Amino acid sequence: MLTYPPRDHSAAIGFGDNRLDRMSERRDDAPFIESVRADPAGRTMLFHDDQLVTQEGEGHGALFTRDEAAALGGDWDSALFLGIGDDGPLFATPLPAAPDENRFIAHNLRALAVDGRLPSPLLGAAAQGRSILGWHATHGFCARCGAATTAGQAGMRRDCSNCGTHHFPRTDPVVIMLAVDGERCLLGRQARFLPGMYSSLAGFMEPGETIEAAVRREIWEEAGIKTSRVVYHASQPWPFPSSIMIGCFAQATSTVIEPRDPELEDVRWFDRADIGPMLDRTHATYGAPPAIAIAHHLLRAYAEHGAPVLDGADAQG
Repeated sequence: MLTYPPRDHSAAIGFGDNRLDRMSERRDDAPFIESVRADPAGRTMLFHDDQLVTQEGEGHGALFTRDEAAALGGDWDSALFLGIGDDGPLFATPLPAAPDENRFIAHNLRALAVDGRLPSPLLGAAAQGRSILGWHATHGFCARCGAATTAGQAGMRRDCSNCGTHHFPRTDPVVIMLAVDGERCLLGRQARFLPGMYSSLAGFMEPGETIEAAVRREIWEEAGIKTSRVVYHASQPWPFPSSIMIGCFAQATSTVIEPRDPELEDVRWFDRADIGPMLDRTHATYGAPPAIAIAHHLLRAYAEHGAPVLDGADAQG
């Protein structure tokens, strides 16, 4: 089992606790891969489309033997090797047909994370499996020549036999950040949010952009607020379909809000004293994201400890 340093904030966030040894250095070792696929201790998670299948009953079992997976129609030939845990190898297997709803249920991973029915290490592995299976489902052809591709490296690559190109799963980086002006922070909301819900600002990084530059650009575009120093806090795998959320704090150097992003319904400053009640759902008017979300952890850190040291000589406007 992998171990974490004492202050690994990311491991405490939804989908961030994945303790598998991914054995990436042995994915091209065919005898090794054959041995782990044949290991009787091996277990697999089953995914129908993008949902995790569990057996109903106490514990909501999400792990199946190879024979159990095959009996349910799991496509073992397309099973992906995720890594080795304390109990043996773990795989992710696509289930083409919907499961028998009297015995099995296909769950949205976000809902499973919110209600806490799966142990956090298994939830992290499920996020890994969902992301990679989703990539295989949408990347069956070579982006260079258009020929069909096949899975390689135990499922972590797709190979084109026509032009020889190797394709690897992509992860889309997203910056999510809390702009801070002393004892207040900047939050926004979209129309699709629950009434009264506000969250950290966020946006995709662009090619040729540093994390710090993306943080400053997104805050400027979404709120018209200028920021200087940026401090990293934590990250979160977000398997919808395959992003990495990069959580940061940013020092505000202007305060007048001038929103430029039409996706946001509202952007405003919130006093630090209001953040705790918003997180705990005891605020009379406003709410904040649940504990599954990295935005929750950014806000919790700010509410309990204040902003990190944001002033410094290397700050850039």
